[in-house]
Amino acid sequence: MATQTTTGRRGLTFVRTAIALQTSALFFQAATAGLLLATSYGELLHGVGARVMYGASMLYLLAAILAWRPGGGPSRPVLYASGFLALASVQVVLGIAHVPAVHVPLGVLMFGLSLLDLGRAVTARP
Repeated sequence: MATQTTTGRRGLTFVRTAIALQTSALFFQAATAGLLLATSYGELLHGVGARVMYGASMLYLLAAILAWRPGGGPSRPVLYASGFLALASVQVVLGIAHVPAVHVPLGVLMFGLSLLDLGRAVTARP
């Protein structure tokens, strides 16, 4: 019984860390979006941040799956993580296509949803 509790806490910690990384990456993207207009290196930072944010979304999905399967945790974080990865994919396509009319509001929505998800994960009990 103690092993399941320890595994559940580790899985929850991994999920919390992945969500925190994703939220931080989205915040970095918001900051570098402003730099796109003001500096010559803004595009480079925003491009690197996009790759990190996409990787963080994949890590969140992996963490949610790993917490759900062996530990018998809830499946809802897997659905949230899948949604974030889908939104991140759309965001990348819109960024490459230079469609700021949709790219910017979607980024704001993603940051807000990620903050809400982080709050849910932090206040959740193992």
